[in-house]
Amino acid sequence: MLSPLVALIVVLLYFGALILISYLTSKDEVSNTSFFQANKSAPWYLVAFGMIGASISGVTFISIPGWVSTNQFSYMQTVLGYLAGYAVIALVLMPMYYKLNLVSIYSYLEQRFGTNAYKTGSAFFLLSRTTGSSFRLFLMAIVVQKFIVLDVIPFWATVAVIILLIWIYTHRGGIKTIIWTDTLQTFFLILSLIMTIYLIGSKMEFSLGTMVSSVFDSDYSQIFYFESGWSDPKNFFKQFFAGAFICITMSGLDQDIMQKNLACKNIGEAQKNMFWFSILLVLVNFLFLMLGALLYIYAAEFSIEIPSKIVAGIEKPNTDLLFPTIALGHLSQIVGIFFLLGIIASTYASSDSALASLTTAFCVDFLNFKKLENEGKNTVKIRNYVHLGFSFLLFLVILIFWKINDDAVIESLFKTAGFTYGPLLGLFAFGFYTKWKINDKWVLPICLLSPILTYILNMYSEQILFGYKFSFELIIINGLLTFLGLFLIRKKNG
Repeated sequence: MLSPLVALIVVLLYFGALILISYLTSKDEVSNTSFFQANKSAPWYLVAFGMIGASISGVTFISIPGWVSTNQFSYMQTVLGYLAGYAVIALVLMPMYYKLNLVSIYSYLEQRFGTNAYKTGSAFFLLSRTTGSSFRLFLMAIVVQKFIVLDVIPFWATVAVIILLIWIYTHRGGIKTIIWTDTLQTFFLILSLIMTIYLIGSKMEFSLGTMVSSVFDSDYSQIFYFESGWSDPKNFFKQFFAGAFICITMSGLDQDIMQKNLACKNIGEAQKNMFWFSILLVLVNFLFLMLGALLYIYAAEFSIEIPSKIVAGIEKPNTDLLFPTIALGHLSQIVGIFFLLGIIASTYASSDSALASLTTAFCVDFLNFKKLENEGKNTVKIRNYVHLGFSFLLFLVILIFWKINDDAVIESLFKTAGFTYGPLLGLFAFGFYTKWKINDKWVLPICLLSPILTYILNMYSEQILFGYKFSFELIIINGLLTFLGLFLIRKKNG
């Protein structure tokens, strides 16, 4: 069992390393160009490696292994869809972003449609990323509160410290610092994943071959689901295409992920980064599913009870806490240390860049930094205030989640993304694949109505669609409704 003192020492050493990197990468320059774009000089291989940590997040680190009990390895169908999505990003979206020399990718919408579309797209990103990042930090805070600080301090204080640490090492260097810190954090994430698998296997006296065969001979290892038809949420085609569109929207239309790619020297290096990153991401996700199967096999072997929670008065398994329960409470301290490094690295690798991208989008899209700089305003000082403001916003949203959460975090994250990223998918698709102009003033109502209709359709899909039950493909429906709405408000002579 990992003692709180050892955990505290590990955390202090870890953040000491991040703060040192922050100092070394930002001591000579704190300009907006450095904060927003890393002076467009980021090495592609560092971006590719660091993006693994940013894409995995603490949600994947904890929730995906726990998810194996009910969904087996079906998540790999979604991950394979990611490959198709990243190909679209590399070959279609990124060349356009580089051609237009964008800082905020949503400024494309202004050039294509108008100011209202531009502001609407950026606002939906701010909503989406704030929600998603808050979920990730919320999950990490629960683990820290339950297993490390042992409820000695209140939950709000735990959350405040977690966010303060992100602010400390990102507020000066921004994306320039984050590219380097994410590289370190991805290293620790992958190291902790591999070592945890190895140490759990050793505890059960498994050789590598025995461990692999135990996983694939178990009830958890089924990947492909074709036989149950469209009513099955795990149907291959539903999950594959949902994965592709989730990837396009949550990565290709997301300022957070694209900001790192736009920091590369040129489009060739950015595309090279994207292709290598997508291949590595598939392998890492597969290892997470392997870990999940091993955790359940280990729990059964040693009669470890699966954690539970009360939802609407009913006790249900809390699979999000399976991994931390076993790693921190039933194995040696070295496993606990690797788990702690992994959860911190995965959560911070995704959250630090989210904070930088939220700051970037608000400064560029809503405060019009170009104009302010031309007027001689101190935009670095303004940027620091914005950065601090978004840190406080994340703090507030996490506390709200603490009060209302009742679903597994991974499901909640994707459900939310399906409703908030969908309008971005519709906007960009309409801009790319049609030549119509639109009545710009109606964009916001269309983008608000589409998620509402999607939500209603999801609620009653089984009754009106002959038993069809939606899964992650809700994001496609949402985007399609937005696309149709934009078609209705097109200019007939445009």
